[in-house]
Amino acid sequence: MKEKIISEINLDLVFQCNDSSQFSNKLKDTKTKLIFESIFWEKVFLSWINTILKKDDYELPKFIFKKKSFSLGLQIISNQEIESINQKWMQKKGPTDVLSFPIISDEYLNNLEHIELGDIFISLEMALEQSYEYKHSIKREMLWLASHGFLHLLGWEHKDDNELKNMLSFQEYLISNLD
Repeated sequence: MKEKIISEINLDLVFQCNDSSQFSNKLKDTKTKLIFESIFWEKVFLSWINTILKKDDYELPKFIFKKKSFSLGLQIISNQEIESINQKWMQKKGPTDVLSFPIISDEYLNNLEHIELGDIFISLEMALEQSYEYKHSIKREMLWLASHGFLHLLGWEHKDDNELKNMLSFQEYLISNLD
């Protein structure tokens, strides 16, 4: 992989943590409260964008590597809310852990200075359950789910086991490179 020097990257993050989740208030009192703060996620996504832009050998739309300004939305919501979104937009029943809705289109975005990547929705309840199941912190699980949704916003797909394995490996790489 070849390294590139990256100049200043701008990120506009629209962050919302819905108060409807029964877990958010309990977790805000612990050291995991960072996951409920916009500044935490801004730093995370900026780090991931910089990591990706420094190397241009990923199978992502090539115009991404020429951009300096990005925006995306992240919402931490309840199982009930994500179940409703999953049913309405994905025609799937039941809650899921993360949904992402990318906006990327080579034809449309190639000439724009600022790229709106799309939106990520994470169920806090599912993340909490999975953090117990996999025996790691809620912060780690939230980073895992956010990285998965983020890669989908960048056009990454996993249509087979090999693509999924590569995506999961890259998620681990992104998380391990956080400061």
